[in-house]
Amino acid sequence: MLFNLNAGFFENIGKIFSSSEYLSMLFKGLGCTLLISFGATVIGIILGTLVAIVKIIPSKKPIMKGLNVVCDIYTTIFRGTPMALQLFIMAFVIFAIRGFPMEIVAILAFGINSGAYVSESIRAGILSVDVGQMEAGRALGLPYSKTMWKIIIPQAIKNVIPAIGNEIIALIKETSIVSMVGGLYDLTLVAKILGGGDKLANFLAPMTVAALFYLAIVYLLTFVIKLIERRLRSGDKR
Repeated sequence: MLFNLNAGFFENIGKIFSSSEYLSMLFKGLGCTLLISFGATVIGIILGTLVAIVKIIPSKKPIMKGLNVVCDIYTTIFRGTPMALQLFIMAFVIFAIRGFPMEIVAILAFGINSGAYVSESIRAGILSVDVGQMEAGRALGLPYSKTMWKIIIPQAIKNVIPAIGNEIIALIKETSIVSMVGGLYDLTLVAKILGGGDKLANFLAPMTVAALFYLAIVYLLTFVIKLIERRLRSGDKR
């Protein structure tokens, strides 16, 4: 029985890779997954950086104190509730508009969620920089903002690259739940459709192929992150 199962499994794998129709469906799903992942990553990094800076800047002004409170509430809520729940609220409450693109809803949902995690990573990276660096910049007559952007943040980036890389990898894998809200043809949904079809009638093979696609993306991203780390660290040896 095990032999027959393996034979059927490899036969279905062969059908998937030899069928232009199946491959077209998989690459279409891959495109949707990459689109959502890329858009959410951009939003997450920008939003996370802004939130981290707001929480780091020392200020007694009421506006900044208010923004700090808002940022604390934002990170607490989005880090403390399930991503699936946030996606449902975005799709069926906040953006429950007829004809509104679900791709944009997913990008915003995942981007805002990712920003909460990225903000804490960047904040930790900034705090890890020796306070003497800020004091040195201010002693040279540089304003706080210029010292932060020119001296502190470049050093902090080196410290947070691994954490941000891990967040991006987690984000890519989390996008597998986007089909729950409907209207999105991602990689996982394509695997489900292929597995439920009459020609394959088995979910193991298409799910395995989808897993290989995810694995390839993560491996490539890990390789790029290591290259960036190596490039940034090379300057420390000079």
